[in-house]
Amino acid sequence: MLYIYPLFIGTWEIIAIVALVLLLFGGKKIPELMKGLGQGVKSFKKGMNEVEGEITDIKKDIETTGEVKKDN
Repeated sequence: MLYIYPLFIGTWEIIAIVALVLLLFGGKKIPELMKGLGQGVKSFKKGMNEVEGEITDIKKDIETTGEVKKDN
């Protein structure tokens, strides 16, 4: 059996959830939902990479000059 800790979701529960999603949204709507979910994840990762890049730039500025350069 497949268990997802701490929910303890078994195989039959997963099958029931998939069947419920198919009943609610239909077979044609699910690919659209997955595409939107994928775009959301891609956008989130892009934002995280931008923030990490800015943090890295700030760290380099502090190491080289001892102060943070302000863009404004």
